[in-house]
Amino acid sequence: MFQSRKIRLMKSLVEMLCAERDVESPRTQDAEELWRTFRALVNTRPPWPAAEGFLAKQDELLCGLIAEAGIHGVEEAAKSPIDPRLRLWRGDITTLAADAIVNAANSQMLGCWVPGHYCIDNAIHTYAGVQLRAECNSIMEAQGHEEPTGRAKVTAAYNLPSKYVIHTVGPIAKGHPTNRHKKQLASCYTSCLDAAAAKNACSVAFCCISTGAFGFPQREAASIAVSTVREWLDNADSNIAVVFNVFGERDEHIYRDLLKC
Repeated sequence: MFQSRKIRLMKSLVEMLCAERDVESPRTQDAEELWRTFRALVNTRPPWPAAEGFLAKQDELLCGLIAEAGIHGVEEAAKSPIDPRLRLWRGDITTLAADAIVNAANSQMLGCWVPGHYCIDNAIHTYAGVQLRAECNSIMEAQGHEEPTGRAKVTAAYNLPSKYVIHTVGPIAKGHPTNRHKKQLASCYTSCLDAAAAKNACSVAFCCISTGAFGFPQREAASIAVSTVREWLDNADSNIAVVFNVFGERDEHIYRDLLKC
């Protein structure tokens, strides 16, 4: 996408987002500042209906940014020599073209409301577009209560290169997981795999559920993830390709050790 087009799109989108809140739009032409402003506004935007003109511009911008970053196929992920159904890939999950990607959600299931936060929930909602929060809100209103830990909900992926987003709420371990937390974490993985199978997904990419702000120790969480997924695949007699997506170096080393990649 040409830089000039990117700036025009972001400026127009920021103006529309400010107008719906009746606040003054910034006059900057700086691309980075416009993007930070756009992201902050959509991160804090309630799940209001959006006009077709807004969605057309938003979708053009987000699809262009994702394409610019580079879309990656599941086949690029390294296969585990101990189990070829399992793969490891380090990178931005919003650029991964798996049939389904897993989002580590909170119990509201409406995304992260902190402007520009670096959590995966924020990134997925930002790049999917405002349609994702609106769909999640419809699901939660119909449900009538917060999402329990260890379950899974499926939505469309909108502007992401995946087909679906599977949202799951992991346990809040705060560095000291109990047996209940461990069972809940395992349930996140089995619930997501059940949901992926119900959608006939051929591939699913998992983030590192609960290891960020929820404080589940990384190595222990990864061990639960790998053993639970392998057991599910065996019991379901499934050939779903499972990608363990990591973003940081430590998680990569942990999964390389567990998968023998």
